[in-house]
Amino acid sequence: MPSKRKETMDIRELLRHIQHGQSDRAVAQATGVNRKTVARYRAWATEQGLLAGSLPPLGELHKLLKETMNTTSPPQNASSVEPYRELVARLREQRVEMAAIHQRLIERGYTGSYSSVRRFVTTLEPARLEVVVRVETRPGEEGQVDFGFAGLLVDLETGELRRAWAFVMTLSWSRHMFVEFVFDQKLETWLRLHRNAFAFFGAVPERLVVDNLKAAIVRACWDEPQAQHSYRECADHYGFLIAACRPYTPQHKGKVESGGVHYVKRNFLAGREPVSLPEANQAVLRWVNDVAGPRRHGTTKEAPLARFEVERSNLKPLPDTPYDLAVWKQVKLHNDCHVVFQEAYYSAPWRLKGQKLWVAGGTSQVRIYTADYELVATHDRAQRPGQRQTHLDHLPAEKVPGLLLTRENCRQQAEAVGPATVEVVNRLLDHRPEDRLRTAGRLLRLAERFGAERLEAGCARALRFDDAGYATIKHILEEGLDREVPAVPEEVPPAQLFVRKAAEVVEHLFGGVSWS
Repeated sequence: MPSKRKETMDIRELLRHIQHGQSDRAVAQATGVNRKTVARYRAWATEQGLLAGSLPPLGELHKLLKETMNTTSPPQNASSVEPYRELVARLREQRVEMAAIHQRLIERGYTGSYSSVRRFVTTLEPARLEVVVRVETRPGEEGQVDFGFAGLLVDLETGELRRAWAFVMTLSWSRHMFVEFVFDQKLETWLRLHRNAFAFFGAVPERLVVDNLKAAIVRACWDEPQAQHSYRECADHYGFLIAACRPYTPQHKGKVESGGVHYVKRNFLAGREPVSLPEANQAVLRWVNDVAGPRRHGTTKEAPLARFEVERSNLKPLPDTPYDLAVWKQVKLHNDCHVVFQEAYYSAPWRLKGQKLWVAGGTSQVRIYTADYELVATHDRAQRPGQRQTHLDHLPAEKVPGLLLTRENCRQQAEAVGPATVEVVNRLLDHRPEDRLRTAGRLLRLAERFGAERLEAGCARALRFDDAGYATIKHILEEGLDREVPAVPEEVPPAQLFVRKAAEVVEHLFGGVSWS
């Protein structure tokens, strides 16, 4: 609802339009005020002599409105339902719906509309008043949390202004608060802010009342609120309970919204020039300790810092280690036995291929669970996009050798077979521009099938024929050619330069021999 000053400002703007000679219709269109209301204010301003000269300041105009403006409603025509007043009142006491009342009246000769019945019933039943009951909590019992838009702060990376939010956690009994500004409302940020707040207080309340933020609550449901896995794990780590705020009812956590967020906006942010995010966070913590903490609170009539000294002993102690900020995500195990999580790859047992799994990614560790939350893999967190974290026991046995293959151990395996094998492997590894490491690996695995001695013989035969390719050596072994003796090609006599014998050529040239 707008304030009185805001209403007076609207009226003053309306009178300015009238002063400029606009008609009631034009003023109504320009200001969005009903035309009859415009006419009423025109008549009032004329009676007060306000239209001839300059309009009075807001304060004087507000006082004049309060003293002289007739706010009583004009007399209304009697309702067509009035003759049936007693019947309608009796039916409403019996909790009969308005549509049914309208039907009963028609049966008694009533010719009016349903809307007339509805309007008449509202005059019989005064509007229900919303009663707000202040809920007081015992020391250490509760904290309340919210985000609030903080305006623009400077991003040090770009030097530009960015939208920023204020995170406020207020301890309900003492009203002591923690404030931090951030540039986003991501889940990781939400969890980190909780960790920072608990570190600031040096303790944890029994429960936190939170708004229906995406980062904190999967569904904004009051009866059965279900926290996201990440937030539930954070709550379990610190030992606090999650209490969801009923959707669209911020009065359920008024200590934050009427005190924390609004108080920070009015008393810390108001009138300040934009600074960098780190500067703002340093300044707001000084403000909490030097201004907000020592102030006399309007409700408790005590300083939040003084009450916090009492409340501190009733809060839960911090756990031995801070929460690892694990973000949960449901993923699928692909054919290569890896899941994708934040642009990196992590292996899981191959028997789970194709299944949906849960990944909990912390700052230093990544855990993988089945759909039933059985822990099946733990990895160190990848340090760069595209990095693969693989446990060999997660892969089928036949896939492991290829992953273990390197140039170094490939050459070592070849040396264990023999010099001919070393020569073939070196040729494969030195081949350019193609990388034939995997081909060299397949060549060495022929020893598992045919034995190292035969592989060495096969490589030697291939080298003698200067055809040391993988396919050639495999063919030699499959056909048993490595066992043939000699395993070298026979020497071929040099080819004759002429088909005819030399004597025949001479005789033909000089002795008249005829070739026919």
